[in-house]
Amino acid sequence: MNAPSTLAEITSIAALGAELPHESARLHVTGEAVFTDDIPELRGTLYAALITSPVAHGELIGEGIDRAALMAEHGVVAVFTAKDIPGENNCGPIIHDDPFLAAGKVEFIGQPVAVVVAREMLYAREVAKKAQVKVFELPAITTIEQALEAQTTVLPPKTVTRGDAPAAIAAAPHRLSGTTRTGQQEQFYLEGHITYAVPREDGQLTLYVSSQHPEGNQREAAAALNLSTKDVEVICRRMGGGFGGKEGNASIFSQSAALAAFKLNRPVKLRVNRDDDMTITGKRHDFRIDYDVGFDDSGRILGLDVMLASRCGYSIDYSGPVNDRAVLHIDNCYHLPNLRLVSHRCKTNTQSSTAFRGFGGPQGMFGIETVIDAIARKLGKDPLDVRRRNLYADPAKSGDATTLTTHYGQVIEDFVADRILDDLEAESAYRARRTQIDAFNAGSRTRKRGLAITPLKFGISFTATMLNQGGALVNIFNDGSVSVNHGGTEMGQGLNTKMAQVAADGLGVPVAWVRVTATDTQKVPNASATAASSGADINGAAINNACDQLRARLAPVAAAKLGCAPGDVVFAGGEARGNGRAMPWKDLVKQAWLDRVGLSVAGFYKTPEIGYDNVLLQGRAFYYYCYGAAVTETEIDTLTGEWWLKRVDILHDVGRSINPAIDRGQVEGAYIQGMGWLTMEECIWDAKGKLLTHGPSTYKIPVAGDVPEAFNVRLFENQNIKPTPNRSKATGEPPLMLALSAFFALKDAVSASAGHQGPVDLDAPATPERILLACERARRAG
Repeated sequence: MNAPSTLAEITSIAALGAELPHESARLHVTGEAVFTDDIPELRGTLYAALITSPVAHGELIGEGIDRAALMAEHGVVAVFTAKDIPGENNCGPIIHDDPFLAAGKVEFIGQPVAVVVAREMLYAREVAKKAQVKVFELPAITTIEQALEAQTTVLPPKTVTRGDAPAAIAAAPHRLSGTTRTGQQEQFYLEGHITYAVPREDGQLTLYVSSQHPEGNQREAAAALNLSTKDVEVICRRMGGGFGGKEGNASIFSQSAALAAFKLNRPVKLRVNRDDDMTITGKRHDFRIDYDVGFDDSGRILGLDVMLASRCGYSIDYSGPVNDRAVLHIDNCYHLPNLRLVSHRCKTNTQSSTAFRGFGGPQGMFGIETVIDAIARKLGKDPLDVRRRNLYADPAKSGDATTLTTHYGQVIEDFVADRILDDLEAESAYRARRTQIDAFNAGSRTRKRGLAITPLKFGISFTATMLNQGGALVNIFNDGSVSVNHGGTEMGQGLNTKMAQVAADGLGVPVAWVRVTATDTQKVPNASATAASSGADINGAAINNACDQLRARLAPVAAAKLGCAPGDVVFAGGEARGNGRAMPWKDLVKQAWLDRVGLSVAGFYKTPEIGYDNVLLQGRAFYYYCYGAAVTETEIDTLTGEWWLKRVDILHDVGRSINPAIDRGQVEGAYIQGMGWLTMEECIWDAKGKLLTHGPSTYKIPVAGDVPEAFNVRLFENQNIKPTPNRSKATGEPPLMLALSAFFALKDAVSASAGHQGPVDLDAPATPERILLACERARRAG
């Protein structure tokens, strides 16, 4: 039987755990899905474009523009600069240090200086492109090394210590030190940033925004226009991708459009092209990682001293929590008995680095996996054996009370990485394939293969405790149909599909009877961003809370008809059941309305148990952890650096899945995106701070041809120890770190090119050029 193409066709399948299609799948493939740019435009709509800085650092001369000259251009209706903002000029999501229109100075190439509004989008873009920005150029700092030397930071450094790392390193039988780097990464969502701002009566404003954080856009637009938050409504039905890039950065564009619409009392659309989008918005933080490690003959880490330094750009943005999460994930799955870590948050004259899937976790985990790999090559051991030697362990088995406690003081309650590694090692035939690859490499002069297996442990919760809350509005209509609104946003990840399943299960009705509506700040207020892999957890729990209240209201109505106690009523299969009898859901709802029972409920949830000191970086930072592991096999051409992904095997822990089909899709997509970050996606800057890779012609992302034919994904049989919806676990961010195995498989292949005789010096991304140079260095070192 063919799978149903829409949720509306599903009437008999149990909601939770079912492999239901994405609620917009048919709409996506037929082109019927309405994105922000597809919303019919109102009569009188105008179009905006941004005039941006041509220099990385400078003082604006006057407003920085010739307003009269711009107004004289064909089709131009208005021009706005910072001086036209009636309220606060800020798009900084945490610290208000980031103007959405430059005021007095510019601090990166591409920083918006003015908004030009015209009758047609083409007119606005052409005028913005040729506008001359009047600026006195100043020296710029553009790299991590320059920032470290000048000691320029967006936030003070943070230090975490455990035990006595210097003493442990000095006393260790073996010692290694090194430096590695991870690159930036562009979010490259298919739908670029866009806002359609529509004035309403009595000074109100509706913003249709492609945003992961509508509440942030609402709050910041209200502050900029001296409105109260109740007068600004932000709506987002769906995004064409986000990946963190539409969490804080969307406010740059939503506020610019809101300013123009408010001033002109006309609808204004601001849609940036890809070049401007990439030039204006922030990327994943790139890191420099210095390490000094002491270890014993088995590869067990005795002491580790680490320096993390990231390029944060010109303002704070999310750099505080991103760098904190890198610190919190420096352990990955490994017990580090003695650790000293210093984290530098470097200020540079580049776009403010921002949120990206993983939010600092991947960079921290890359650091420790680099250390593990270096130890294994120094000792001539299989890196898997060194990884196993350092895994967290049950104190009852290790004899050490600290071996399930992290360096930030959280006791791990649900560690299963060891079991996952055991299962995946067997399923992937890792040892046998290692032997086969060694034989292939011995017989091949220019082609070499590599193999790597890496585990992951990723903490789930916002590290800012107050953000771990969610809201939902559930309405039951007279015909028995149900509408659900929640604070999360749909960006293609399937959140709304899962939320429909949660609501259907909570009320005991078919999923076909549930509609999840567009995210709307006037329906569910004060919502956190859809980020930190928390969307299904907090919003699903809020929906469950609303459904619990509705069942409590409906149970007495059903009990009166069924002749049983309210506590004996069961809601399932589109019925209320009790006393051996059943009452159809639609009849129950009708009777409840006749009895004047409220059928609209707001649900709320706050994550329990968590709480940690974000200054000392100590405490319970996460509600639970996700785990996984991946085995990747690669092949390189040692003459060109070209490489191929031969096979991938993944075992990933999603708890008891709400929708296994969606979760597998998230795992597969996250791996490929992570592989792109570590192997091919490279942001290149010139000496003056200009981004040279600002479009698909110069910035390479993975495509279908990069996906291996042998791509084996299995979901680990497990359930969350915490009472999340269906005992599921988050799947948004954690699987990205599975791609670490791709990088270290390439590193293994480079090592094979020199007969595994020496260290391998390879930074990420492992582009063909870097692989070729790494092969040459490895041969010389060997």
